[in-house]
Amino acid sequence: TSGSNEISIPVKNGITIDMVKVEAGTFKMGATSEMENPYSWEEPVHQVTLTNDYYMGKYEVTQALWQSVMGSNPSSFNGDDLPVEKVSWDDCQEFVSKLNGLTGKKFRLPTEAEWEYAARGDKKSCGYQYSGSSNVSDVAWCVGNSGNKTHPVGTKQANELGLYDMSGNVLEWCQDRYGSYISSSQTNPIGAV
Repeated sequence: TSGSNEISIPVKNGITIDMVKVEAGTFKMGATSEMENPYSWEEPVHQVTLTNDYYMGKYEVTQALWQSVMGSNPSSFNGDDLPVEKVSWDDCQEFVSKLNGLTGKKFRLPTEAEWEYAARGDKKSCGYQYSGSSNVSDVAWCVGNSGNKTHPVGTKQANELGLYDMSGNVLEWCQDRYGSYISSSQTNPIGAV
């Protein structure tokens, strides 16, 4: 819908992918002051500017979506509304390529900076410890509450943008390669070479 911050794109056999708009902006990336017990690789905190709006999947990729695009399901925990798991970065690249062919759109994985900015809630960020709350159980299926299994996407509280499971459930891949942070400001960073 024109002017909407959310779009739903038909994929195949009634399966859609729901996307949420993330507005361009500047943020502090890394272990900012609200983070308790950060990892050393989350430092130093540095300013990042993203100059383009983009869309992020509202939910983790479900097994139903993966199955409709790839024709298979590699997951250990099975359920249409569960997040797909046991997929490599290369598997995700193939998924994106096939998704683009099915929809005629230009999907890609987010960069690490785009992912973190979206997880923080872009300009709407309230500075929470986790994506959408400072209470991990509000927003994440994790070691303390998951029973060591995945759970249906979107069953915890969303973050400020309406994105679900940006903390917990399963880990997500990013487009760019891992690299150490630098302290200088960056614009549209794409990770290590």
